[in-house]
Amino acid sequence: MPKRSRIDVKGSFANGPLQARPLVALLDGRDCSIEMPILKDVATVAFCDAQSTSEIHEKVLNEAVGALMWHTIILTKEDLEKFKALRIIVRIGSGTDNIDVKAAGELGIAVCNVPGYGVEEVADTTMCLILNLYRRTYWLANMVREGKKFTGPEQVREAAHGCARIRGDTLGLVGLGRIGSAVALRAKAFGFNVIFYDPYLPDGIDKSLGLTRVYTLQDLLFQSDCVSLHCTLNEHNHHLINEFTIKQMRPGAFLVNTARGGLVDDETLALALKQGRIRAAALDVHENEPYNVFQGALKDAPNLICTPHAAFFSDASATELREMAATEIRRAIVGNIPEVLRNCVNKEYFMRTPPTAAAGGVAAAVYPEGLNGGYYTGALHHRAHSTTPHDGPHSTTNLGGSSSSALAPPPPAGANNSVAAAAAAVAAAAAAAAALLPSPVPPNAALPTVPHLSPQVGGMPLGIHLSAPDPNNHLSSSIKSEVKVESTETP
Repeated sequence: MPKRSRIDVKGSFANGPLQARPLVALLDGRDCSIEMPILKDVATVAFCDAQSTSEIHEKVLNEAVGALMWHTIILTKEDLEKFKALRIIVRIGSGTDNIDVKAAGELGIAVCNVPGYGVEEVADTTMCLILNLYRRTYWLANMVREGKKFTGPEQVREAAHGCARIRGDTLGLVGLGRIGSAVALRAKAFGFNVIFYDPYLPDGIDKSLGLTRVYTLQDLLFQSDCVSLHCTLNEHNHHLINEFTIKQMRPGAFLVNTARGGLVDDETLALALKQGRIRAAALDVHENEPYNVFQGALKDAPNLICTPHAAFFSDASATELREMAATEIRRAIVGNIPEVLRNCVNKEYFMRTPPTAAAGGVAAAVYPEGLNGGYYTGALHHRAHSTTPHDGPHSTTNLGGSSSSALAPPPPAGANNSVAAAAAAVAAAAAAAAALLPSPVPPNAALPTVPHLSPQVGGMPLGIHLSAPDPNNHLSSSIKSEVKVESTETP
C-alpha cells in the first residue's frame, strides 16, 4: 500500500482554530495547572504574575490573543491599548469593575466573566458573617483564646453584650441576583423577614421567592435590622453606604458586605461603628486590597469582622471557576466571537463596523485576523441586544456628503410608479429563480447516481471530524478524528 501523502494543515479552516497556535496568558497569577489540560491542544498557555501591565512581558503584549485574569490587576483603556492582538479577556470571577469594558469593546476585545461559580460559597459566607454579628461568636471565641474566664452569668452578659435574636428581624438585601437569592432562601430558614431592593428586576420575583420588595433604597435601609450588599460596583453606586445613607439606617443595625469594597465608604463606616450607630459590621471585600488591618480608616474601628476577599473560595468552587474560565477561552479560539461566548458582558460596545469599511472594505486592516480567522461582522446585519439606549445604526453606504441624506433619503417622485416597479422587479426575480430549477423528473425515471462530495485539502477528501473541536471537549485525547493528520509541530 503506498504511503499516505502528508496533508498540509498550515492554512486556516473556515470553521476551525488557527493552525498557528494562539497565545493565552494568565495575567495576574502563576498556577495554570487547571487551565492547561483544557487549552493545551488549541493554544499555548503562559503566566505573567503581574500586578500591572508595566510588568507584563512584551511578547505577551504583542502576541496574546486571549487573557485570563483575577481581580488583582486593573485594565484601563491605556492598558488595553498596549495589547496588539488581544481578542478576549475572561475575568476569573464575576465582577468586571477592574476592566474598562466599554474601551475593550471599542477596541474589538470581548470581555467575559464567570457569573455562575461560587454562588453557594458566597451565600454561605454571608450567612456565616450575619450569624457572627448576631451571636457575637467571633468575639466570644477570641475572648476564650485570650484566656478570659467566665465564672458566672454576669461575665457572660458582659462579654456577650449586643447579642440579638434572629427570628423576626428584617434582613434587607441590596441586589437580588444569584447570590442575593441564595442568601434570601437561607435567611428565611433562620426566621428572618427578608426584603430586597433591586430596580433592575421585573415584577413578580418577590412572589416567586416569597420575599417582600421595596422600591427605594431609603425604604430598605429604614426597615432593615441587618443590611447585606449583593450588587455590582459601577459609577452610579460607588460609596453606596455613605454618611447620608447610614443616617437612613436603623440605629444599631448590622452591615455585611460580600460584594465589592467600593460600595462602602470606610471613613464613614468607622465613625458610625465608633458612635454605635451601626452595632457591628462584617466585610469580606475592601476598597483597597489586599486589606491591611494596621492601616486605613478602619484600623481602630470596634465591632468589625474583616476577611480577605475569600467568600467565593472552596476547593470545589475554585476548580469549577478556573475550568469555566478556561472553557470560555477555548470556545473563543475554536468558534466565532461573540456568538459562541456564554457570558460576554460588553457586546453592546463592540465596534462591529470598522471605520474604514465604508471607504473601501479594508476592515481587515483595522481589525487583525481574529481567533476564528476573521473579525466579527455580525452587526452589519443585526444589532446586539442591549438595555441601554443607542443612537441609530450608522450607514455603511454614506461615502461622502451629508449624513442626514444617507440615513433618511428623500422619497422618490411618483410613489405609485415606485411600487409598481418594485412589484415588477419581484416578479422578474421569481421568474429567474424558477428558470434555474431543474425540470420535473418523470415518475418512472431513474435518478442519476451522484458521488458524495466532501471538502478537500491537498487533493484528499476530509471528513467532518476535521472541523472545529467541540468547545465542551476539554482534553485533546478525547477529540477523535477519522482522518489522521501528520504534524511537524512538537507537542
